Amino acid sequence: LKRWGLRICPETKQVKGIQGCLDYFESISQRREKLAYEIDGVVYKVDRIDQQEQLGFVSRAPRWAIAHKFPAQEAMTQVLGIEVSVGRTGALTPVAKLKPVDVGGVTVSNATLHNQDEIQRLDVRVGDTVVIYRAGDVIPKVDRVITSMRPAKTKKFLMPKVCPVCDSEVERREGEAITRCTGGLFCAAQRKNSIKHFNSRRAMDVDGMGDKLVDQLVDKGLIHDAADMYSLNKAQLAGLERMADKSAQNILDALEKSKTTTFARFIFALGIRDVGEATAQSLAKHFGNLDDLMNADEDSLLQIPDVGPVVADSIVKFFHQKHNRD
Repeated sequence: LKRWGLRICPETKQVKGIQGCLDYFESISQRREKLAYEIDGVVYKVDRIDQQEQLGFVSRAPRWAIAHKFPAQEAMTQVLGIEVSVGRTGALTPVAKLKPVDVGGVTVSNATLHNQDEIQRLDVRVGDTVVIYRAGDVIPKVDRVITSMRPAKTKKFLMPKVCPVCDSEVERREGEAITRCTGGLFCAAQRKNSIKHFNSRRAMDVDGMGDKLVDQLVDKGLIHDAADMYSLNKAQLAGLERMADKSAQNILDALEKSKTTTFARFIFALGIRDVGEATAQSLAKHFGNLDDLMNADEDSLLQIPDVGPVVADSIVKFFHQKHNRD
């Protein structure tokens, strides 16, 4: 590329062996602050094409390349509150609301606490002073609590016994760290997030159907699930906030376009718990059509290399629900 006259990163270097990689990492670490751009680490790549082909890929990542990240930058701040969000599969995730603080050039005001086990491990409480970092210089997380600065009479945080969105009971299965809402699609949060997942780029890729638009459609009762989107008309869409005839027509065109997709993308879009893109591709290749997949039992599912007992159980339970079959 350089001989062809194309611009390449001047920091690129060819080295030999693991020690050569580590020496380069140390060198670039020392010069990091003097670079004219932000970096969060280096990438080591096998330099021979034949060896790259031999190593191959896993899902979307090559086996012949790996990132070596710099230690995360840290900052100290205070926990102002702990709120619980509800995800697409009903998972309840506690989120620390923080006094805004700058971490590596980004203002951070929220940090995930993952689950009850993580909260207990950290013993994080409202009012605590905590050290946070951005994992991979992207996702804010709480690293530790400064217990010496803890205010008096703080209380340990416990996950709610009912869903904060729909008041359904919550459950935590044996062997799982995640607490889940049992409301299913009765829960507005699960409905919204399942529709957002359905529209996402790696699923049905419905261009223009953003999160705020989905929230409006569900809140106004215009849709209850992803299938309802295909019954929307221009007047319904144009009457929403920040929408007009042209943008409404663009949404309808995007919905029509999304009807032409692959079976694997459609399976992934359904949002079956534990079924990611790779598993969706395996299911599509094995069954070939939706009817056979819907009627599959656990024994037949377990014949597929990417499917274990947990995934098979999730698939069977998903298609046993009447609203999913309809």
